[in-house]
Amino acid sequence: MKKTNGNQENILFIAWAAAIIAMSGSLYFSEIKQYEPCELCWYQRIIMYPFTVILGIAIVKKDYKVSLYTMALSAIGASISTYHYLIQKVPFFTDYAPACGRVPCTGQYINWAGFITIPFLALTAFVIIFICSYIVWKNTREEAS
Repeated sequence: MKKTNGNQENILFIAWAAAIIAMSGSLYFSEIKQYEPCELCWYQRIIMYPFTVILGIAIVKKDYKVSLYTMALSAIGASISTYHYLIQKVPFFTDYAPACGRVPCTGQYINWAGFITIPFLALTAFVIIFICSYIVWKNTREEAS
């Protein structure tokens, strides 16, 4: 069954929505709740924020080849988020975590349900973007062949 461009656009829209929600959430935590981001949080933001523009432009221009780049960037962001989550939640990583600057990366501003922290939320967004990008990339390759 051949995928239509409408499906591709919808999938990219889901990735874009995840990026918008993640960016809005991080701005809410820092600007409204006044939680100062740690160094690893800044790295995650540096990767997440451009997705709002990149994916937005890709949707408007119907440029599905952007999925390769968003897939690569989201994998890097997910790696940083995973490491950040591990140093918050796993004692072995916490004990050997390097000093991160003014705000410790092991600190947890939120801890909903005992496991949802800010890096976990970022990881969720990066995974959604990665999966959507992978689906679009795979469908684009199938259409080309």
